[in-house]
Amino acid sequence: MPPLPRLLFAALFLLCLHLPVQGQVLRIVSEAWPPYIHEEQGVLRGLDYEAATVVLQRLGIEATWQLLPWKRCLLALEQGQADAILDIFHTPERDATILFPSEPMSRIELVLFYNKAHPYPFKTLDDLQGLKIGVSAGYWYANSQFRESSLFTREPAPSHEASFGKLLRNRVDMLVNDRLSGRYLLAQMGLEQQLDHHPTVISRDSLYLGIRRNAGLDDLAERFAQELKRFKREPAYAALLERYAAAPPKAATPATLR
Repeated sequence: MPPLPRLLFAALFLLCLHLPVQGQVLRIVSEAWPPYIHEEQGVLRGLDYEAATVVLQRLGIEATWQLLPWKRCLLALEQGQADAILDIFHTPERDATILFPSEPMSRIELVLFYNKAHPYPFKTLDDLQGLKIGVSAGYWYANSQFRESSLFTREPAPSHEASFGKLLRNRVDMLVNDRLSGRYLLAQMGLEQQLDHHPTVISRDSLYLGIRRNAGLDDLAERFAQELKRFKREPAYAALLERYAAAPPKAATPATLR
């Protein structure tokens, strides 16, 4: 084949690699977890949601979003009902079915929240002996000692709000959550006077946009990572980060909890 047709063929081949991504609507699922992604008056907002939206728009990719309980998010991805999942932890086991961009959406710190009326001391896992700790259903925790310890029992909840409701009612002794998200939720629910968190960090982890393997999206992970890195260097991202790092307006009255 002459050089010019060969070059044209190669260019068309590379273009076709991107057509499956740009020609289809990317179905993304996540669980509401303010301030990273949540709904306000029927509108999706959040640090990671808004950053991901900017990046996808720059890549020319249209997306639909759906908030579900975390276990249903994982099931939707597994069954091919979703193409991507926002704010998932990267584990070796998940590599078999999920592509992870090299750049995370956010980095988090997991801490233990407690009821000020019953401030259990905590510095090491030994302090949790015999306690009931609230966890999020379906979540994976990076600290293997915390994840596998038999010193305490784990009490899952269907949502973060429900978990804090259990803590308020002393149905759990403490609960684990991201420091920023927990503080954000306490302000939203009007519970800052009743609940607080210990300074000791249980574990640090990163949140990713996980992309389903074998969905014709194999090149998206790295393209997304590179564009996300560029966006994070811009003033627009700094402003976004500053806006969500601040606590939300305090609730006028404490939330009614089930």
